[in-house]
Amino acid sequence: MSDANHGTAPAPQHGASFDIAIVGGGAAGVMAAIHALRLCRASARIALVEPAALGQGVAYATVHSEHLLNVPAQRMSAFDDAPEDFLDFVVATDAGGASREQLGPQFVQRHRYADYLGERLREAREASTAELVVHGSRVVALDDDGTRSRLTLEDGEQICARGVVLAIGNTPRPLPAHGAIRLSPAQRLSAWNFDAVKRVPAGAEVCIAGSGLSMVDAVLSLAANGHHGRIHVLSRHALLPQSHAPHATVDLNVKALLGLPLRQRMRVLREAVREAGQAGTPWQAVMECLRPHGQALWQSLSPADQRRFLRHVVRYWDVHRHRVAAQVHASVQALVQDGRIRLHRGRLREVETVGPRVRVSAQMRDGRIDQFDVDTVINATGMEMRAQAMRNPLLSDLLGKGMAVPGAHGIGIRTTLDGRVVDAAGQAQSRLLALGSLRIGCLWESTAVPELRGQAEAVVRALLGRGDN
Repeated sequence: MSDANHGTAPAPQHGASFDIAIVGGGAAGVMAAIHALRLCRASARIALVEPAALGQGVAYATVHSEHLLNVPAQRMSAFDDAPEDFLDFVVATDAGGASREQLGPQFVQRHRYADYLGERLREAREASTAELVVHGSRVVALDDDGTRSRLTLEDGEQICARGVVLAIGNTPRPLPAHGAIRLSPAQRLSAWNFDAVKRVPAGAEVCIAGSGLSMVDAVLSLAANGHHGRIHVLSRHALLPQSHAPHATVDLNVKALLGLPLRQRMRVLREAVREAGQAGTPWQAVMECLRPHGQALWQSLSPADQRRFLRHVVRYWDVHRHRVAAQVHASVQALVQDGRIRLHRGRLREVETVGPRVRVSAQMRDGRIDQFDVDTVINATGMEMRAQAMRNPLLSDLLGKGMAVPGAHGIGIRTTLDGRVVDAAGQAQSRLLALGSLRIGCLWESTAVPELRGQAEAVVRALLGRGDN
């Protein structure tokens, strides 16, 4: 790490010793483990700490067939040097006899991605001379003595490592309403608890807080279970995720955008969308043209423009950037059109039990307070981006010791461009690196597979490049 020691712990004396410890075993953590197995020298030892099933995280933990990937199979490889590797897996495991050409553009079931990561991890373990040890626990504290890190697990076990990768993943936001904690478990559900959502009675009236991708998951689960009750979708702007379109290209000089302030950029993009429409090209082609440049677009904005983006643009950006399969979009729109889904533009304020039901109070865009009664409230407000609100014990420990600080605008944690965690003294730590959602403040685009796979390999290479692994 930096020259200064962190924490007051003496040199680690107890627990197993590893070359690399990876904290978190979702998609990003498993990708990092695979790269470590491939790249580490013979006899190296790698620890992977994750209490849940490997490779799932939030996105891929579902086993329900209605939940599809939001990206075609041909673009979901976990490896930059094998861009069709996931498609290879899909073709090899497809039971329907579809051709490679048919499967490539499909949005396949999400649980197949967890299966894919698990299979590639198994193959990497078998082929590697390094050893991977999986700890089914959580890391709650980390101390450093200047040469190694000591990780304390939830069960009290301690392990030591020369380098640590933070792949903590996504943390759900709490339901943003007074009284939420007093609701019963059946009245207050997380959209990420897929099994619980499936158990909602078919005739129940439901309020879903949030209108993004988590809301779509909840709606699909309800529909697949024969739900026929009314669904209230409440969010500040009531914007729904847009649909993917058939692949198309546009001629857009993205590099020229990097020198423009936010307001001018948005004007250029609106004009590009208008011109694309006149040419018969879907607007989605403009977003796809921007896709590889998302990090550069964010980093080239001034801090003031980044704040403006977060305040005024991000909600519109997200529904156009994070799209869903056309068939999923059509299913949700059909429910809106027939009145089964009722959209509310407002801010959730309070929930309270009234008899057997829940009274929802929301402040609408015009300032009035609207109230309606439902049977269940589903929290689909998405992931928490503020580091100090993530309720992760290890992250709280690092922040409390000054080994990490919140990132730009309080989002994620501060890191260097290559993922090294920056401490409270402004020093980049050579043995503590992060990937994924913890780097949103620095990179913005940092949660999708194309970013995760590149970061996973890069952080492992950075740790191995220190010369003592």
